[in-house]
Amino acid sequence: MSTVPAHNLDLMAPPVVKTIQQRSLLVGVVFGIIAVLGAWLRPEEFFRAYLLGYMAWLGLTLGSMAILMLRHLTKGAWGMVIRRILGAAMRCMPLMVVLFLPLLLGFPKLNVWARPLDSIQDQHLKEHLREITGSYLSVNGFVIRAAIYFAVWYALSFFLTKWSAEQDHPPLRDSSARFKALSGPGLILYGFTFTFAAIDWVMSIDPSWISTIFGLCILIGQVLSALCFAVVVERILFRYKPMSDLLKPEQVHDHGKFMLTFIMVWAYFSFSQWLIIWAGNLPEEITWYFRRLHGGWQFVGLFLIVFHFFVPFFMLLSRSFKRDITRLVWLASWMLVARYIDLFWHIEPSFSETFTVTLADLAIPFAMGGLWIAYFCHNLSARPLVPAYDATAQDVLEPAHE
Repeated sequence: MSTVPAHNLDLMAPPVVKTIQQRSLLVGVVFGIIAVLGAWLRPEEFFRAYLLGYMAWLGLTLGSMAILMLRHLTKGAWGMVIRRILGAAMRCMPLMVVLFLPLLLGFPKLNVWARPLDSIQDQHLKEHLREITGSYLSVNGFVIRAAIYFAVWYALSFFLTKWSAEQDHPPLRDSSARFKALSGPGLILYGFTFTFAAIDWVMSIDPSWISTIFGLCILIGQVLSALCFAVVVERILFRYKPMSDLLKPEQVHDHGKFMLTFIMVWAYFSFSQWLIIWAGNLPEEITWYFRRLHGGWQFVGLFLIVFHFFVPFFMLLSRSFKRDITRLVWLASWMLVARYIDLFWHIEPSFSETFTVTLADLAIPFAMGGLWIAYFCHNLSARPLVPAYDATAQDVLEPAHE
């Protein structure tokens, strides 16, 4: 086995990352100004789009943390080359905490249960809200639970980051045992906390509807988004050293197989939710799907069935396609768009019975995304792309230092 050099300069991200950071920040500022004007002119549309954009970029942050913990459990070489990409995305958590604050200001506009009961005309809904707001949905409970979610996510991110940073300096060490000890319970905590976060932040928009699998539908989408984002980033870095030396077809193949797996799981969860509600045929359950199968929303749903599942599924059956990063990246990029459309289909019909796209729906995700990617690039360029003093990384590093 080759000896790891005493310094890691050859493993640092290429200068193009700084260039992307500067351009992304500019995009975030420009679209941020447009978003602020939209908030002043049309606040209701702004907060709806803000929730949509927030859930999309939070998904990349949390999904990256989930895949990182999965890699620590399996110790697979497939995850070593994207480990620092996932870690840089995970470390965007402080930004997501700050971006959550406007939702606290606007959630009475998003959630009918947060408004005075006297302002609600529907007597049946008023009685239902009186019951659930007394037991679960309350302003104080909403804020306290959000604080707990972020505390758990930040704690997981903190320890994963701290232990990973230690592997950038000698001596050579194997920290896989403590990573594994944290990642097992961490994945359970992630699944548990985000399920309730999805209930609080998205499902409670329609408080008369419930689904026990709703959180998992959003969660698996987060993991899929994060993996696709990692594929896009590794393709950009593949043009430069050291990623051009580190990334092998076998690892790209594994990433493609994981994409196929997560797409299938997303389809399974989504179909299971629909099947259970269709079989039950209860008035309080079918309203959610009824709204999304009329008014033009049915075409969005059909679009997702074809282009979020069937087309990617059959493309990823090809072994040669999964092993070619120059082709796989196009599908990964498309899946990021499809993930946004899926969140759009989950959130927007709760506010509009007919298919509608506003300027805020387009501007706010770009505003958040510009800031998020700029922060991500800052995180990515701060550390080597591979922890050189991680004993489990030596098989990946060896070809690059022969």
